[in-house]
Amino acid sequence: MPLTRGKKSTAAAGSRRAKLNAAGTENQEEGLQVKRSSSPPHGAPKKRTAFIDITNAHKVQISLPGRKKEAGKKAAKKTNSTNSVPAKNQVNLEKSSSVSSEGTTAEKETTDTEEKEEEPQRDVVAPVEKLVDASPPAAREVPAHLQRRPIPKEFDIDSENSEDTYMCPEYAKDIFDYLKQREEKFVLCNYMPKQPSLNPEMRAILVDWLVEVQENFELYHETLYLAVKMTDHYLSKTPVHKEMLQLVGSTTMLIASKFEERSPPCVDDFLYICDDAYKREELISMEASILQTLSFDINIPIPYRFLRRYAKCASASMDTLTLARYFCEMSLMEVDLMSERGSLLASACLLMALITKDLGGWSPILHFHSGYQTSDLAPVVRRLYLMLLAPADEKLRAIRNKYAHKVFFEVASLPLVDMDILEKALASQ
Repeated sequence: MPLTRGKKSTAAAGSRRAKLNAAGTENQEEGLQVKRSSSPPHGAPKKRTAFIDITNAHKVQISLPGRKKEAGKKAAKKTNSTNSVPAKNQVNLEKSSSVSSEGTTAEKETTDTEEKEEEPQRDVVAPVEKLVDASPPAAREVPAHLQRRPIPKEFDIDSENSEDTYMCPEYAKDIFDYLKQREEKFVLCNYMPKQPSLNPEMRAILVDWLVEVQENFELYHETLYLAVKMTDHYLSKTPVHKEMLQLVGSTTMLIASKFEERSPPCVDDFLYICDDAYKREELISMEASILQTLSFDINIPIPYRFLRRYAKCASASMDTLTLARYFCEMSLMEVDLMSERGSLLASACLLMALITKDLGGWSPILHFHSGYQTSDLAPVVRRLYLMLLAPADEKLRAIRNKYAHKVFFEVASLPLVDMDILEKALASQ
């Protein structure tokens, strides 16, 4: 009996394991079937069959004249070929697995099918290749008025700075030619008869004070020249009372500082140098008045820029350039020289410095870059000479004291050249 119960229990256990195994196998198969037949969740993209509609090449349409009918036939042919790809692949697989002797036939059909599938792709790419191989249109010729004039090699002073982008060697000549053309827009005349309460002496006092401001604030020389130019242009259009003349000068210096300086002084600094004679609102109001009167066009060509350019043409040393700068800065105080163009005045100052230093006269390279001959400069040189020959006003010594310093090679202390030597140099050119 114990043995019989053991056999029955063993048999029962074996039958239960078989049922469990069978049930497990059925559950796994059902799970796989459910997994395979599961549909994608709502909103998920539909799956695409491999190698079908991978790219949008079949949507590319290139319309060429005379080929519309052919393009339509090829598009239809491509659609039929694409739809028959799975059926053809299935036929090829059945042929390759059935009989080995028919392998050659199956390979041949597969090759034919691949060639047919590649034909539409070649048709799509072919027009693109034709477009790439098309020759570019012929380049248009630059109009004569836009062509740059070639600079003779003996007059080329900018090629040595070809590696310095800050010097703008490619455009330096064009830039100064443009500034020389802009001078015609800013030609001044003697406006003192239009000013009821001003005279040339008051203007000279203002310029002398502006030179002191430039020195105390350590501003660029370009700032000083531009401030004087803006003051003259404003006074030529607007009557100003003498009590407001200093306000005009300090405001033009503020505007010039904003235009030229990297770190211009603030409004309070200019109010301080005026001994608080004006209020902040008055200076700001004067700034708006000056800018509106000048139509905000304050890029006025100044002689200092031309002077540095022409000194480079003459390969002048620093002391010769400083002497020419002294002559040029002294001319700012003269009303009679106010109407001269900046390029002409700078050329005359440089020529006078060259004659004083006995370095020759106006060379061909200076004539090429400035556009002036000695005959054009002679009248201005004579007026500069008479200005320097006149006795100095002890009240207006800011420029003379400035250029008597060692920093400026004490050029203000140099004696003037003899008048006969000057006339001989001017006549020999």
